[in-house]
Amino acid sequence: MRVLITGGAGFIGSHTAVSLIEQGNEVVIVDSLVNSAPDVVERIHTITGVRPAFYGFDVRDEDELDRVFAEAVPDAVIHFAGLKAVGESVANPLEYYSHNIDAIFSVLRVMQRHGVGRLVFSSSATVYGDNQPSPYTESGGLLEATNPYGQSKVMQERILVDVARADPSMSVALLRYFNPIGAHPSGLIGEDPSGIPNNIAPFITRVAIGQLPEVSIFGDDYDTADGTGERDYVHVMDLAEGHVAALRAITQSPGIRAWNLGTGTPTSVLQLIAAFERATGRQIPRRMTGRRPGDLARVWASTALAERELDWRATRSIDEMAADAWRWQSKNPHGYASPPSGDGAVHRD
Repeated sequence: MRVLITGGAGFIGSHTAVSLIEQGNEVVIVDSLVNSAPDVVERIHTITGVRPAFYGFDVRDEDELDRVFAEAVPDAVIHFAGLKAVGESVANPLEYYSHNIDAIFSVLRVMQRHGVGRLVFSSSATVYGDNQPSPYTESGGLLEATNPYGQSKVMQERILVDVARADPSMSVALLRYFNPIGAHPSGLIGEDPSGIPNNIAPFITRVAIGQLPEVSIFGDDYDTADGTGERDYVHVMDLAEGHVAALRAITQSPGIRAWNLGTGTPTSVLQLIAAFERATGRQIPRRMTGRRPGDLARVWASTALAERELDWRATRSIDEMAADAWRWQSKNPHGYASPPSGDGAVHRD
């Protein structure tokens, strides 16, 4: 199958490209490189032995996207492209709504013009908001996110549901994933946020490598085992394999369905830091501070539906997530801005 990946040079997109190629699929990447780097494509080639076709532009440019569909003739689309920082979305809601909604409109219109009916959508656990108890289930009720980023995902899901209901040729997977961390075990691709990381794992690794002074822990008085917030951290390679499984599912059984991708197990902030201390062999400086507005005590996924319908489950442990994230950081201290160190060998389990 030939799969076009929007945002395919990004963190989750690049790992999904690797999984798709290793499963015998052809991959075409479209990415504006706003949140990624051109070197990613070459690193995917190093890992897989296959260089995916690459087009560098914003997917909101329908004329360019039309041209790619005409040249590449994809069988399916996996849509990652979009803005994704929660705090930034609160500060710039108009930009987030405009960018993310325009992107899905562009992708859908071009897909319809070219008769492409299979779409895997990168959604998020943020669509559940704060009104549902953990573990979150796909049938848990009305989706109402607490920030513009999450609400843009809710809106895109609604658009996809309505389009698929109106067009019987459309098959859509809505993948709601929880807290992606880790990296490819080769250390060649990983999470490379610009500036101060918004996510905790790259923040921890930058503290461990000496680029940041300490990790702030927002709240130690939650009703959890150690007082710190608990989240469902899932290895990015497990997520990548989940996308391949979802694409297979909507190919074999057309329709529109939503699946959670997580481990089904909550891990506290202190437990996560301890895993990184084991991976790095270093003490991670940390500072306790007050709770952040809107943070919940415990958030994790019910994964029963994905296990049953996709035959998929997350298999990598929190220690593997930390070890792979640290391998990426230590080999690439400045992310994609510096060449990878070491032999670049690929280790497949």
